[in-house]
Amino acid sequence: MAPHARVRAPELIGKGGWLNTGGTALTLADLRGRIVILDFWTFCCVNCLHVLDELRELEEKHRDTVVIIGVHSPKFVHEAEHQAVVDAVERYEVHHPVLDDPELATWKQYAVRAWPTLVVIDPEGYVVAQHAGEGHAHALEQLVGELEAEHAAKGTLRRGDGPYVAPEPVATDLRFPGKAVLLPGGTFLVSDSTRHQLVELAADGESVVRRVGSGERGFGPDGFSEPQGLALLPDGTVAVADTVNHALRAYDPATGAVTTLAGTGRQWMQGRPTSGPALDVDLSSPWDVAWFADRLWIAMAGVHQLWTYDPATGTVEVAAGTTNEGLVDGPAPEAWFAQPSGLAATEDRLWVADSETSALRYVERDGEGFAVRTAVGTGLFDFGHRDGEAGQALFQHPLGVTALPDGSVAVSDTYNHALRRYDPATDEVTTLATDLREPSDAVLVGDDIVVVESARHRLTRLRLPEEAVRVESVAHRTQRAATDVAPGRLRLDVVFQAPTGQKLDTRYGPSTRLLVSSTPPELLAEGSGTGTDLGRDLLLADGVTEGVLHVSAMAASCDDDPENEYPACHMHQQDWGVPVRVVPGGADRLPLVLAGLDA
Repeated sequence: MAPHARVRAPELIGKGGWLNTGGTALTLADLRGRIVILDFWTFCCVNCLHVLDELRELEEKHRDTVVIIGVHSPKFVHEAEHQAVVDAVERYEVHHPVLDDPELATWKQYAVRAWPTLVVIDPEGYVVAQHAGEGHAHALEQLVGELEAEHAAKGTLRRGDGPYVAPEPVATDLRFPGKAVLLPGGTFLVSDSTRHQLVELAADGESVVRRVGSGERGFGPDGFSEPQGLALLPDGTVAVADTVNHALRAYDPATGAVTTLAGTGRQWMQGRPTSGPALDVDLSSPWDVAWFADRLWIAMAGVHQLWTYDPATGTVEVAAGTTNEGLVDGPAPEAWFAQPSGLAATEDRLWVADSETSALRYVERDGEGFAVRTAVGTGLFDFGHRDGEAGQALFQHPLGVTALPDGSVAVSDTYNHALRRYDPATDEVTTLATDLREPSDAVLVGDDIVVVESARHRLTRLRLPEEAVRVESVAHRTQRAATDVAPGRLRLDVVFQAPTGQKLDTRYGPSTRLLVSSTPPELLAEGSGTGTDLGRDLLLADGVTEGVLHVSAMAASCDDDPENEYPACHMHQQDWGVPVRVVPGGADRLPLVLAGLDA
């Protein structure tokens, strides 16, 4: 095993305290002798949710030697609320201790720059590896095996039960419901996400008529995994975004049958097909669905795109988005989204709740194709609760959008606990209702609108039209501290070390990719664009004193065995948005760790 830099792990501190430990506060001294994996995450981040799923098998297989610690490090103001973290830990079935760090104290101690980031600490308390982004499960499995062998031989490995203590379960008819749809008979079908079921409720929105699915994670005819979006199809069935199964399912209310329309059950990764027979193409965390322009559109949150499914041909394809995360309008294939999570169709527009940019976007026809426009929102780091003219209005991580009869739309403004309204006729945003708890969707029923209050585990009926509610305007920016960089040349290094026993896959050309851009675009005089080297010299423009560097990196590594004709390969990828401030005396090098340690 290659020698590691001997960097002592900083202590774990967080003002919010500990979850899933039975009330016990943990220290690194308590964990000495165990392999510790710190998972820096925030619950808005779909990539963080992917990593939670990647870690489940490792967590189970090495339960007596490995302790995973979630360090919850918020992006949005709502995510700094302790109860919201408690809810998220239950919602996403996090079965390890979690440190609630609302002020990013531990994040700063470990010099973390992106969600998600994994840091590995050996049994003697030293940091031995860091991984940003997704796709590192194989590398972690390899590293854990090496650490187990090394420290068993040294006598420094301690086996036994970990510190996880399961919370008491709570009985409710729904548990963190995601989306809802009104069925032709007047009942509601609700995705009961944490219980991996669909639930049909009577017209009162409360009485359970039937449950669909076993209630356990699964991909068979009676299984879902954290289902979200629902949409009626022309044939009377309901399309279901089966989010963590990375699949599109169909439920027939007449027969109760569940079938698979699209997806393989595997998560789509860079380099895999983006069109073809629907059952042969991988998907990535589909979050919502809507029928528009004779197709079923899919909010593919996991890759920041919109896809379509054509039931006539049984095919899927990318319809909008590049997989780059951000807010860029224009022709659909060139647009950027950031975790699209809610869809609503009208005759001429497909409305999109683009959650990570706290934006309301829409798709409309443009000649022979489609174009993407933004109604409300400015970018990844600006959010708040502000009504008025759309150009200065603010949302906070909206997850749902609902078309209203007058041509306006209601926005489920999730992290503001509010229902908002955008009127294209006046280009104004107002607030319809507050004191909701993480609303994630809404359904129009006559003169009422029924809101999915996800964190109150219920549907709530409101009267329309509702007088606009006056709220105190508030604006926020993500609280990460900017990195001070020197004017002029800035060396960008993405650090990647292939796991033991693997090498970069160069059989078909370069196996790495680096994409760099900035907000504002004028920040970079040189260095933006795509290349294959993981290092690049950037030139910061004169006169621009602050901004955000957007860096997307990808590396493919394969088993290093010349005797193996078909080596197993793994993709490592991450997007960073790094706020920078240009000041004399600032750094002239910006290292971003994709995998390994920065020397």
